[in-house]
Amino acid sequence: MRRVLFPGSFDPFTNGHLDVVKRAADMFDEVVVAVGTNMSKKYLFNGAEKIALIEASIAEAALSNVKVMTLDGLTINFAQKIGAVAMVRGLRNEADYLYERDIAEMNERLGGVETVFLMAKPENQNISSSILKEVAYFGADVSALVPGPVYTALQEKFEKK
Repeated sequence: MRRVLFPGSFDPFTNGHLDVVKRAADMFDEVVVAVGTNMSKKYLFNGAEKIALIEASIAEAALSNVKVMTLDGLTINFAQKIGAVAMVRGLRNEADYLYERDIAEMNERLGGVETVFLMAKPENQNISSSILKEVAYFGADVSALVPGPVYTALQEKFEKK
């Protein structure tokens, strides 16, 4: 079984994230989407909400070889624990590459796990979770940028504002 880990905070899970999952699902036997917490970020959705939204998005996309888990602690330790042969990361631009390259090198050094980089498709290159949340907050239509379950959840979060 060739298992790949796709870690992230996914707040919210976007079409760019879903595209990476779909492409990884074609390359590996199993994809584990691991929802972690970045202590430097403020989140719109809590961990349980994010997991439920990702699972609903995965189900809607009919991806049978993908599962969603909670990530606690160092990503490399989690990757080793689940027996991942690699990690997958999406790259939108050169800034993503520089940031992700350093993390990939550290993960390889600490645990010998390779990172597979997938370039974002043009339609997903400008999707940023933080920008997406801001424009959704002010009522912009982001339905083309996120899976259906995430769009519904964003509407529910922001209609209370």
